[in-house]
This record gives sequence, C-alpha cells and structure tokens, in this order.
Amino acid sequence: GFAAGDLLNVLEEAVEEAKSAVNGVAGTGSPYAESGTTLTAMLWTGSQLALVHIGDSRVHLLREGQLFQITHDHTMVQSMVDDGRITPEEALSHPQRALLLRALGHGADGTPDLRLHDARPGDRYLVCSDGLSAVVDIGEVRRVLTEVADPDHAVRELVGLANGFGGPDNVSCVVADVVEAHS
Repeated sequence: GFAAGDLLNVLEEAVEEAKSAVNGVAGTGSPYAESGTTLTAMLWTGSQLALVHIGDSRVHLLREGQLFQITHDHTMVQSMVDDGRITPEEALSHPQRALLLRALGHGADGTPDLRLHDARPGDRYLVCSDGLSAVVDIGEVRRVLTEVADPDHAVRELVGLANGFGGPDNVSCVVADVVEAHS
C-alpha cells in the first residue's frame, strides 16, 4: 500500500508516464500521431482516495442515496456552461460537446486535476466514459447504482443501457464500493 501523503505523487508520476507514451506516438507516421486521450483514475489507501482527471470521462459518487459528479469536464461546452453562455440542457445536444480543452496528447493542455477525497464505508464510485454519460440519463444511472447491489452486475446493466440507446461511442465503466477493512 501507499502512505496517504504519497497518493497524489504516485498519480502525478503515472500521468507523466502516460504523457510520454502518448507523445511517443507523435512523429512516427502513425495515423494516431495527432491523437490525444483522456485519463481518469483513482487510488485508495485506508480512508483516503486520490483522484486524477483530465478530459471528459466522469467520476460520480453515490453517498447516502445522493449522486454527485466529482469531476469537471474539460470540454469547450462545459466552459460555455461555466461562463453562462449556454445552459446545461443545451450542452447535452451541442454539436461541439466532445471538443476537449484538456487531454493527454500532442499540443494539448495536459494539466490534470488532482485531489484527495475521504472515502467512507458505504460510498459507491462510478468511473465512466462519455459513451455512458452522453446517452444514459443521470436518473437511470442513479437508479442502477442504488438498486443493483453487485458492482459487476451494475456495470453490466449500465453498459447495456448505453448500448440500448445506440451507444455511439465506446463505453467504459467501473463501479467500486468502499467497504470496512477486516483484519
């Protein structure tokens, strides 16, 4: 395990390695040379959770029946919502909703959000790509996370919902529960 104080350092190092890997593709003549990627990851130790995030994947926290989005999308459309230029509802169908302002890749702003959270027993986390969040209503996401006890079954139901709505993008999804440690 890691000491709580080391969590963010470990994630920062992982981001640097990922940047190097993505940038290593540049100039190779590969069709992916101008590509970028999103990165959202969590690392636990004891009751501390470290979160690194860049791009438009999302982390949601279900705590005591309430669902919170604890990441902030690094997209042009989200910045327009933040500035009050469009409403969150308008953002859902905006033609540039997938345009990233931050990503790991050639020429992109690769600055991630890094922070620590307290993890409480009973918390449930969902990490998902926009292949899920863009097509499945947040109320349905909350219903599945609340009603489906087994994390693997919850993942399968969420992916099934995304595919059922015609999932235009790949769907990545992880559900993790915080439980009491037993010695």
